[in-house]
Amino acid sequence: MKEDNEEYEYGGLLMNGFAMIAVTFVIIPLLIVFCIVQGGEDNLWLSVGCTIPLLLLFVLGCVGYFTQEPNEARVMIFFGKYRGTCRRVGYFWLNPFMTRRKLSLRIRNMDIEPIKVNDKIGNPVLIGMVLVWRIRDTYRAVFDIDSASLGATGTSVSTGALERFVRIQSDAALREVTGHFAYDSTGTEDGELTLRDGGDEINELLERKINERLAMAGMEVVEARLNYLAYAPEIAAVMLRRQQAAAIISAREKIVEGAVSMVDMAIKHIEDRGVVKLDNERKATMVGNLLVVLCADEAAQPVLNTGD
Repeated sequence: MKEDNEEYEYGGLLMNGFAMIAVTFVIIPLLIVFCIVQGGEDNLWLSVGCTIPLLLLFVLGCVGYFTQEPNEARVMIFFGKYRGTCRRVGYFWLNPFMTRRKLSLRIRNMDIEPIKVNDKIGNPVLIGMVLVWRIRDTYRAVFDIDSASLGATGTSVSTGALERFVRIQSDAALREVTGHFAYDSTGTEDGELTLRDGGDEINELLERKINERLAMAGMEVVEARLNYLAYAPEIAAVMLRRQQAAAIISAREKIVEGAVSMVDMAIKHIEDRGVVKLDNERKATMVGNLLVVLCADEAAQPVLNTGD
């Protein structure tokens, strides 16, 4: 097998298309006229014997032209044998017996719809991604994928077939990566990487896993990143309540921490300034009252002792 980046130069038969136009439509017709005129009725067999091959050359010359744009390639096959890949840009003429299968080398974008996968701790999540990919090895892209599924029986390789292959392999890689991480930090060890917080690390791992799978078909991933992440509908409500409870507990911890520091500061100021002498029982009562005021969700209503 030839190197994939080798341009097709088989036998010098890849020729400039404009030069071959002059041969096909000028030189060969002139030779045909010359044979007919020179042969005449006296040398009829000679005239026919030269004209028929020239006519065949003319017909064959008309079907060998093709135009190739940037970031396109043509895989050349000569009676079942791979002869190279043409990556040149321009107008060319090629041996008409050579089969040419056209491939686009341009970057393609794919949106992988969210799929349901169980994360590391077994929670069902919906996860989707955006994929940017392209063909790297034209030989593998044409010959290492089954011809029936690839749709490569004509002059070009089916783009839809390649996309189906990429979609299936990326789906498998996404499931594999998701199974190694938890959705969030709930129920995990401190500092453990999660799907929500992984960011670039998760994307890099996903890109590497997909590239490992696509290498067998001569394709590579330029970029892969998660674009959708959520709990599956059947547990979304429960997980939302759990997140709300965790947020409430965290907020309460901050409130209590701040209230205790404020009560401590208040008692110290009262004692330092000699506002009133407080024994332990009164201190406990004051601490309780202040904590109720500072930690309550609603504003406390003061009760004044006016005596009898």
